[in-house]
Amino acid sequence: MAEGAIASLKRYAAQAWGVAAAEIQKLVHDPLELLTRAIQPVLWLLLFGEVMVQVRGVSPGHVRYMDFLSAGILAQSCLFVAIFYGISAIWERDLGVLQRYLVSPAPRSALVAGKAFSAGVRALSQAVIVYLLAFGLGVGISFNPLHILTVLVAIVVGSALFSTFSLIIACIVKTRERFMGIGQVLTMPIFFASNAIYPLSLMPVWLRIVSRANPLTYEVDALRAMMLNGESSAYGLACDFGVLVGVTCLFVAIASRLYGRMGY
Repeated sequence: MAEGAIASLKRYAAQAWGVAAAEIQKLVHDPLELLTRAIQPVLWLLLFGEVMVQVRGVSPGHVRYMDFLSAGILAQSCLFVAIFYGISAIWERDLGVLQRYLVSPAPRSALVAGKAFSAGVRALSQAVIVYLLAFGLGVGISFNPLHILTVLVAIVVGSALFSTFSLIIACIVKTRERFMGIGQVLTMPIFFASNAIYPLSLMPVWLRIVSRANPLTYEVDALRAMMLNGESSAYGLACDFGVLVGVTCLFVAIASRLYGRMGY
């Protein structure tokens, strides 16, 4: 029985990887996307960061604002990559690719998980950009290999979460125009209702409650603890990753039920 379960798990992983590899291959053939994605974090750190660092009381007293901001901008960059990922599913439906996925023997959850993982891989390029830029700006980056590995895992899981959320939206609205409108409406509230660019202590009580229900808050908390020297997680890494993994699994389950209906 154990051998059968292991064989099923290997087959499931292979099916999910097949979908992920196809998505990653698109990125290999379009390296210009990496360059365009680099513009946003550069603007936020160089323009927004350099202005806000002059404002007193924005950052916690024990850390420079640029250090505080760098992890938030990394999370924001990954969010922006992932949140519009669902539009690819709409394109695939219109081109007939989705129907070929659906008639394959792979479980719907494996298809969704593969797409989620590929979104995480795409977001890793943002980590390279932000790390290099933050280092050039004098941010106290931790280069501990274990910390870097934890940052990469947080990026992959966080991007998988928001890309799956994006896929759920795409499955519901089913048109590119509606998806783009809803995606733009959701992105800014998710970003600003988190601890990405200012600490929770500056927020009114109602916004703190919203922020603590926002998965991006926990991704930023994990990134900030592992990315910066001398920082620690406000909620604990176990809580951060527990929230991220738990919500991702929930979204994969929901998206798996909706994904099959999208092709019809």
